[in-house]
Amino acid sequence: MSGHMKKISYSEAIRLTMMQAMKRDDSVIALGCGMHSPKGIFGTVSGLLERFGPERVIETPIAENGMTGIAVGAALAGLRPVLIHQRFDFILLALDQLINHAAKWHYLSAGAFSVPLTVRCIIGHGWGQGAQHSQSFHAFLSNIPGLRVVMPSNGADAKGLLAASIYDNNPVVFIEHQSLYKSVCAVRTEWQTIPLGKARIVNKGSDVTIVALSALVEEAHKAARVLRSAHRISAEVIDPRTVNPLDKDLVLSSLRKTGRMVIAEPGWRTCGFGAEIAAVCANEGHRDLRAPVKRIAFPEAPAPTSRYLDALYHPGAADIVSACRDIVHGPGKRRVSYARS
Repeated sequence: MSGHMKKISYSEAIRLTMMQAMKRDDSVIALGCGMHSPKGIFGTVSGLLERFGPERVIETPIAENGMTGIAVGAALAGLRPVLIHQRFDFILLALDQLINHAAKWHYLSAGAFSVPLTVRCIIGHGWGQGAQHSQSFHAFLSNIPGLRVVMPSNGADAKGLLAASIYDNNPVVFIEHQSLYKSVCAVRTEWQTIPLGKARIVNKGSDVTIVALSALVEEAHKAARVLRSAHRISAEVIDPRTVNPLDKDLVLSSLRKTGRMVIAEPGWRTCGFGAEIAAVCANEGHRDLRAPVKRIAFPEAPAPTSRYLDALYHPGAADIVSACRDIVHGPGKRRVSYARS
């Protein structure tokens, strides 16, 4: 990759993109709860208020539906707002604005109006957060025509995908995983966009394909190393990066090579992202399937609050290793644990 590279955190990559976008374009504004706080939403908006002032960095009341409606109106009026919902769970209060307005204005106006709105949402888990602070709605929002859904798994992708989201004329739900904020990787520091709808191959392999989302991409990468060293299984890991639009071509191309598919996501199994990938494999890649598709997801229950139960609830590398072993070598006798390795 050309340009200057620097190792920075995921949160700094997002902050840098916000700063660059607002410097480049006066129509880019940022709003949400906590915009003026010293910590700056996990550091992702630090320095914006001092640089651009309260007219473009707007602190809103805790009124999710109201602030989303303001952002939709601002986008219709010609601005490019970046709205931040600190917890994805509370976007439920704003679904009328997001689904019935932002996602449909372009269609209902026969293309006369666009809603270039980026909605940054934070997911993730941790002891004590519990059932109302640990949810990700990437699957059902991807079911809405007119919405784009993005889930970067590292700082380099977060920077380029956020830049592309801000300049996309469709409303984009941009989902950040809290556990990734401190992760560090080499990031291109100058302005860069990564096209929405283009997946990437994280790890090349020939025996099984692992499609993983968000924080589970790193878990899949760990699993691939264990599979190769301990089980002589060559796993190809794919990061879709965007859930909608989905890069079906890369998924199917990998399936043609490996003949086996495992999907890991930070959400529930029923009607989830994994079900969509499984349907793609069944409809368009069934001749290449050499084993049933395996899906790894949350148990069908709300997230617990205790540390012990939280570790059991969230899947990780051990679950991915077990699933890959099962479809390559046949079911083993070892019980699958939901503990994160």
